[in-house]
Amino acid sequence: MKNQASWDRSARVVGGVVLIGLGLGGVIPSPWGWVAAAVGGVFLATGVVGVCPIYAVLRLRTNGDNAAN
Repeated sequence: MKNQASWDRSARVVGGVVLIGLGLGGVIPSPWGWVAAAVGGVFLATGVVGVCPIYAVLRLRTNGDNAAN
């Protein structure tokens, strides 16, 4: 079950793409560029899928759905 609102998903996708671009584009120097790209990949994946594992563990939701998993 998705635990992210549409604004949360959009922010994660945009942030992920930006971090990947900065990391792999050489704007952020190595090895921090690789770290930024990896974090951006996680943001992008969770934004596309709509499920954040950390939210699930902490039982947080941004989508306003109060149904139990």
